[in-house]
Amino acid sequence: MRKHSLQRYGFVFITGIIVAASLGMIGSRTFLIAQEQSSDLNIVFSPKLYEGLDYRMIGPYRGGRVTAVAGVPGNPPTLYFGSTGGGIWKTTNNGRNYQNISDGFFKVGSIGAISVAKSDPNIIYVGTGSACIRSNVSTGRGVYKSTDAGETWNFIGLPEAGQIGKMVVHPQDPNLVYVAALGHAFGPNSERGVYRSKDGGETWKQVLFVSDRTGAVDLSMNPGNPNEIYACMWCAERKPWTIISGGKEGGLYKTVNGGDSWTRLTKGLPEAPIGKTAVSVSPAHPKRVYLLVEAPGEKRGLYRSDNSGQDFSLINSQKSFDAPTLLLYARYRRSQGRKHSIREQ
Repeated sequence: MRKHSLQRYGFVFITGIIVAASLGMIGSRTFLIAQEQSSDLNIVFSPKLYEGLDYRMIGPYRGGRVTAVAGVPGNPPTLYFGSTGGGIWKTTNNGRNYQNISDGFFKVGSIGAISVAKSDPNIIYVGTGSACIRSNVSTGRGVYKSTDAGETWNFIGLPEAGQIGKMVVHPQDPNLVYVAALGHAFGPNSERGVYRSKDGGETWKQVLFVSDRTGAVDLSMNPGNPNEIYACMWCAERKPWTIISGGKEGGLYKTVNGGDSWTRLTKGLPEAPIGKTAVSVSPAHPKRVYLLVEAPGEKRGLYRSDNSGQDFSLINSQKSFDAPTLLLYARYRRSQGRKHSIREQ
């Protein structure tokens, strides 16, 4: 009886080893297939593989929507984000836990931009005042800097820059930083446009100024040539009853000498008035520039240049691109009944 029990247990044990080995082989094969598939950047997976998945809120309760996010090159588990009323938050474990790191240092809770220096990830620049202005706007109060990965912060200037839409840092020089300042949301001011600091924020120079009603809302730097920078200029003003978005001075500007001089890019793009725009240079193909444009009717949409902005072509005008569009053109049509007053600059 004992002999048969041992034989039975031995059979079960050996069977378990065989099954485990088989599963291991299958798992290894699946992993290898996944590796092979992931090397193809153009692969499209069937929606049936993920159609049953839903996004769910896992925290943190951050104080308003998030309009600024930044990762850390070479350290994927670490992420920073800024909300419109809750300051800066940080995770070091892929989002399982977040900790607020701006309380006690910042005078305001609205965050517009975060930029981590690629050459020294301990250096972080933060622009206050979300530039995604809506009916309720929290004003920004300049730029803050950390040199210890967010443990402590110092105020480094531009208190009248209002809402800050973007910041970019030179990939090799953490002291060379650019700021897209939209300006005050409720009226004109001269402290708007693109600012540059060559000494880590000790001093600032306004390198692109269009007018006291048109500020900068986005920036994109060519990673292979940091002297080549694109800036989106936007005429925007918040009123109690509406928002003014768009004007004759807005659109896309470019510098090839690090901000010393700028040229407005217009070929292939809609004529004025142009509303809010967003720009991105492709890291894989730096001559390719994408531009999302708020404009009337079929002129709105996603534009692309394959020659560093010399000319653009409209590649997508589907209505889903209305998402970043604010209120100018729809309200302009309604304002013909004089229920709203829309004024172009």
